[in-house]
Amino acid sequence: MFPEAALASAPHAPGVYMMLDAKSAVLYVGKAKDLFKRLSSYAHFSGAEYNKTAVMLEKVRKVDTIITNTEKEALILEASLIKKHHPKYNIILRDDKNYPYIKVTVQEEWPRVFMARRKNRDKARYFGPYSSATAMWSTLRLIGSLFPLRNCKGSKLKKRDRPCLNRQIGKCLAPCAGNADRRLYLEHVSKIVMLLEGRNQDLVRTLKEQMTAAAESLDFEKAATIRDQLAALSRTLEKQVIAASHSKDQDVFGFARKDAAVTIAILFIRNGLINGSRTFFFSDPYGEDGAILSQALSQFYDPESLIPNEVLLPFEPADLELHAEYLTDHASVKVHLKIPQRGDNQQLVALANANAMQLFEEKEKQTQSWQNLSRTMEKVLHLGRPPNRIECLDISNISGKQAVGSLVCFTRGEADKANFRHYKIRTVEGPNDYAMMKEVLERRLQRGKEENNLPDLFVVDGGKGQLGMALAVAGELGIVEQIDWIGIAKEKQEEGEKLYKPQRKNPIILPSHNPILLYLMRIRDESHRYGVTFHRKLRNKATLASELDQISGIGTEKKKQLLRHMGSLKRIKTATLAELMEVKGIGEELAGEIVNFFHPE
Repeated sequence: MFPEAALASAPHAPGVYMMLDAKSAVLYVGKAKDLFKRLSSYAHFSGAEYNKTAVMLEKVRKVDTIITNTEKEALILEASLIKKHHPKYNIILRDDKNYPYIKVTVQEEWPRVFMARRKNRDKARYFGPYSSATAMWSTLRLIGSLFPLRNCKGSKLKKRDRPCLNRQIGKCLAPCAGNADRRLYLEHVSKIVMLLEGRNQDLVRTLKEQMTAAAESLDFEKAATIRDQLAALSRTLEKQVIAASHSKDQDVFGFARKDAAVTIAILFIRNGLINGSRTFFFSDPYGEDGAILSQALSQFYDPESLIPNEVLLPFEPADLELHAEYLTDHASVKVHLKIPQRGDNQQLVALANANAMQLFEEKEKQTQSWQNLSRTMEKVLHLGRPPNRIECLDISNISGKQAVGSLVCFTRGEADKANFRHYKIRTVEGPNDYAMMKEVLERRLQRGKEENNLPDLFVVDGGKGQLGMALAVAGELGIVEQIDWIGIAKEKQEEGEKLYKPQRKNPIILPSHNPILLYLMRIRDESHRYGVTFHRKLRNKATLASELDQISGIGTEKKKQLLRHMGSLKRIKTATLAELMEVKGIGEELAGEIVNFFHPE
């Protein structure tokens, strides 16, 4: 039951409250204009025992409150705490993808255009985020083919006696060699910005005027170049989807509910064109639709987001005015939150709603597909239970160094990245894969036994030896029968993959195109990828530390500044005294130490 003591200290003030269970895990984070009144409503709640609020309150043992000066501050803090604690009863806009931006460094003397993973406050122009990486790379390739800008790293241009290959093939104006006309270079940058802003018709008009002028002045080579640019641009424009008759930037939210489940779709409209979309699925969210939409707005937009001046909504969320005020504070223009009832905007919301409803159909197809595959796996592999949760372990090391175990988890056919884990090897010295596997399995299975979250099927990367090791560990813990086990080993090329089962002499050999084999290979390959990526990070970190840590005066923060500014250890090694002194925190004396360390001659 809801703890009555929570009301004793609750003030009549705006703030945030956190409901905690017996283990102090956060169950729910909420905000209120008046904390006492909100918590009183929970204390006096009287609903059916199966009501979701009643179920949640039955688990609550403590309520923490944080007072804020304003309700807007409470809104911001609520979103921050939800992202931090991932409470069970809040909706979480989980998205494994880190959507990229296209960055134009307009603040540099010789600007560059490239992909960026996050938006920084560095006066550069950012375009995106792009929900389709394919579309983003296609745009970058188009820009590279139309406009010959430099793509070398570093904000400061390093002078060269001879330009690189890009100059020779016409992909760069070579400002590094002093060959570039800065006026022409910045003209190219202006056209790129025009293209990325969606002002494509303006760009086409400008190019046509320049082509005509070049032809009239008998500069046929320039006219032919612009003609080719126009042809490439026209092919791209044919693929763009016009969403509206205006040229505004808008985010359009769609919302759909089916029984207890909810889906949210967001369409990004830039200059009247659909630029991308994102969708979110919630199987059984807590709260009314207005509260769910309000939480989605709070979590979707943060200070680093590129916020348009108009956000279209399917219905009024809780705290509409607060959201409008918050978004305006973080955008460069006043942000209008609208619930359109007619016209083009209403049609855009209807389109977003249709996208949200489509997600239900996709989920149903995925569920049906997984059920078919699961039943087939049970039958063919002679499993004792449906393989709804599958885990696979990979060990990565080079001669025993920077050894790491990587565990991946697939739930109902899809990668469950919230349950991916890395394990640093603690007890094994030198190259001994069996001992490393034993250590990681003991740690994973012991915890799984204690927390009752063991997988249905454990896939061991290897043959009989590795499978025997896994079974021995499970036997010591007394859980062999609670899990199905299988080993997958890549044999000779002509033999392909072999599947090994406990207490079975001969391996199971499936055709190379069999869906079961392809699924298990996908899981095994994901464990390799996950392990190799982390192992590479450890190796690079060790390489960087082993050299820079030997220089007197270089600590953790200065290492970060050097790497952030220079881009790589190789670049640091070749930097001049003047270039090093441009790095924040690096004075003349320390810059000299670095140069002397790498170039003692």
